[in-house]
Amino acid sequence: MDREKLADFLRRSRERLGPDEVGLEVGPRRRTPGLRREELAQLAGVSADYVMRIEQARGSQPSTQILAALARTLRLNADERDHLYLLAGHRPPEGPRAGEEIRPALLYLLDRLGDTPAQLLTDLGDLLAQNALAEALFGCVCDLAERDRNIAWRWFTMPSVRAAYPAEEHDDLSRERVADLRAAATRRGYDRASTALVDELTTASPEFADLWQRHEVAVRRRSRLRIVHPIVGPIEFDFEMLRTDSEDQRLRMFTPPPGSAGVEALERLRALEITHAGCR
Repeated sequence: MDREKLADFLRRSRERLGPDEVGLEVGPRRRTPGLRREELAQLAGVSADYVMRIEQARGSQPSTQILAALARTLRLNADERDHLYLLAGHRPPEGPRAGEEIRPALLYLLDRLGDTPAQLLTDLGDLLAQNALAEALFGCVCDLAERDRNIAWRWFTMPSVRAAYPAEEHDDLSRERVADLRAAATRRGYDRASTALVDELTTASPEFADLWQRHEVAVRRRSRLRIVHPIVGPIEFDFEMLRTDSEDQRLRMFTPPPGSAGVEALERLRALEITHAGCR
């Protein structure tokens, strides 16, 4: 908790908000810019003394409930609200989820990344879209059942999927997938979707069930990845997972290290034009 910066941000946010913006009348004797402390306190459902102590960098750490009330009253946007939470020493609330809805701008970006295999996935690993080069690399999964489009489900229940990766790396890849899924499920508060996926994987795969019991957690952001393509052979990639504006969607990109054999392998893969139109 940064008391000094929290005090300054709360005071300045209060002074920027006009009383008319929250439904209060502006009297002729008002000299204080923005809301008065007493007005903020009343609208937020806390005591004026409590607001004063925060603005004077005194007192205890505000609870998330109080921060939420202050953020609503001060009409803070999402970035300002998150800033308020962080200054108070709390994790900001989860951002908006997009589910399976894909913004047109993301589809456009996927198509423009013509030289780079790229995929759009949910935080649970459900494949939502991929560009032509990713489709040529991994195959089209658009005609599969919903669960079969999940990368963790495919890894632990479809032996053919593992054939595209060096056997000596299977154990590490299994642990990475489980640890990443654990982190996503926790962020979601073990909602219906994440709980159902974990339960189904636990039932279907003894390997997954054993790894899940280890309670390992690691968000998969980047790594070096090797793939054995049935036509162009082994390709080494630098794997990057980028967040989108939505809390539950990720952009996954695969770039070969400069000067590596993977650059030529991708060129050959692109030349073969092994694509299936419309995998969205």
